[in-house]
Amino acid sequence: MDKLNGQLKYTQELDDGSFSVSLMGYGSSWGSTDQIPERAVSQGLISDLGFLDDTVGGESSRYSVSTNWLKRGGDASTQVSAYAIRYDMNLWSNFTYFLEDPVQGDQFEQADDRMIYGLSASRLLSGQTIFDRSVQSTFGAQIRYDDIDNVGLYRTAQRQRLSSIREDTVKELATSVFYDALVNWSGRLKTTFGLRADRYAFDVDSDLSANSGSENDFRLSPKFNAVYAANENTEYYFSAGYGFHSNDARGTTITIDPADRVTPIDRVDPIVGSKGAELGARFHWFDDLNTSIAVWGLRLDSELLYVGDAGNTEASDPSERYGIEVANHYAASEWMSFDFDFAVTDTSLRIPGSEDEIPGAVDSVASAGVSFNPNNGWFGSLCFRHFGDRPLNEDGSVQSGSFSAFNARLGYKTERWWISLDLLNAFDSDSRDITYFYESRLPGERAEGVADRHYHIIEPRSARLNFRWRF
Repeated sequence: MDKLNGQLKYTQELDDGSFSVSLMGYGSSWGSTDQIPERAVSQGLISDLGFLDDTVGGESSRYSVSTNWLKRGGDASTQVSAYAIRYDMNLWSNFTYFLEDPVQGDQFEQADDRMIYGLSASRLLSGQTIFDRSVQSTFGAQIRYDDIDNVGLYRTAQRQRLSSIREDTVKELATSVFYDALVNWSGRLKTTFGLRADRYAFDVDSDLSANSGSENDFRLSPKFNAVYAANENTEYYFSAGYGFHSNDARGTTITIDPADRVTPIDRVDPIVGSKGAELGARFHWFDDLNTSIAVWGLRLDSELLYVGDAGNTEASDPSERYGIEVANHYAASEWMSFDFDFAVTDTSLRIPGSEDEIPGAVDSVASAGVSFNPNNGWFGSLCFRHFGDRPLNEDGSVQSGSFSAFNARLGYKTERWWISLDLLNAFDSDSRDITYFYESRLPGERAEGVADRHYHIIEPRSARLNFRWRF
């Protein structure tokens, strides 16, 4: 990877607030290995760090200007921010190798070229009352406009375009207004009620006229939160509400498969609703140990699934998730602390039958760490991450392996400068950070392809030296 990025920020403190302007720029080009078939490694064709197509990778840039204005006065404050972003990307991938085209190969390019404009404003009011109880209200509006000059998909070989699968110009406008009220009913109980209204409008101009069109959708999302402090060391809370995710604008107007330009395809809804709830508690056992526990559930009207052999996401059936999360923090001394967190989740598609697994859904996550920072300049940490097995197909007959890795840091600092050495994947784990199951074809294999696990291992142990100087 060749990467260049920078940031320039100016902040002006005002008598009753502040004003800032930020300029950010990022540009990079890279070559990378996609996920590789397990059988290619077991047959000795490549190593775990090998590749079957050495021209995959990408180029991307992002440049932005943003402003933020904050004004305070009495029991109120107003904040307004605006931004403009110039973004482009060209991404070359080859996940199935020679399954579709035994001569040129299956490499394809995804292209995106857009401008993004956004504005948000909010007003916070405190000092109000309802039923003689204090109320803090926040209301505001947001708007974002994506002007996509071209979002395209092309068949390629060694990054050279062979033909166009689809090219679209897309205009997307997202607007929203919101309000929430925080009420302190007593010294122990407080509640928050929120209401958000969102509208999305899409306009798609496709190179295939049957896939062009306009679509819009609206969603109202109420939310509620209550927190009760039983005593100085224990707090309980309950949260519930409605939400949503938006789908790809092109999927809301599509009627024909752009690959063969014949097969009919069903459209997706612009906005997909969700609802969830969480019940939890926070315990301050003593000065040095804190624990939080949460039990939660989430239901989606349509799951978004990542398709490994296509490199995109597709709308699927409704889904549900239920889980428990536990987080612990222990300060063993003024200069040493420990953290241990874990979560367990049960996920499934809400469909009849046994093929209700969600491919790629992780059932367990854990992390642990120790950090030290004595008053002699030295500091450091050791962190552990773990992800459990996950199903790779709907019936759960194919599973991925678990993932585990350690990161370490050791450094020294003074008032003026700071230096540290990071060891990423400190114990050189060869865990797989991504795994998919689908059909691909290697040279010499049967034309219909072979169903196999396709994976990418975590990067080997690497070191990073950081240096900062304050002036």
